[in-house]
Amino acid sequence: MNLLLDTHVFIWAVDDDPRLSAAAWSTIEEADSVYVSSASIWEATIKYQLGKLKVDPDRLIDAVAMSGFLELSITMRHAAAVAHLPPIHRDPFDRLLLAQAISEPLHFLTADDRLPQYSELVRQI
Repeated sequence: MNLLLDTHVFIWAVDDDPRLSAAAWSTIEEADSVYVSSASIWEATIKYQLGKLKVDPDRLIDAVAMSGFLELSITMRHAAAVAHLPPIHRDPFDRLLLAQAISEPLHFLTADDRLPQYSELVRQI
């Protein structure tokens, strides 16, 4: 199984945060490939600049490589796929991450309870 991590799941994994359950860790560790979207770095950077997140965006970039995760760049196909998503969730970053997961396809690991409505690829932890 190939995974795309939601931004908060990626940050929890990097910080070894207790909000990331043993089952979620197991899912990550057993995955064939684990991706982090460049959209997640963008989201974290914006929230860092607004004072909503205390994380160094440069450290997150380094953490992708150190963790063995893979970068998933945003393509035009990903951006256009957002138009095909129903208006269940308004957050533009979550919608882009979902569009990436559905387009690739990748299982999307999140704690957001609204996102499983989009696709069977969404795995809520």
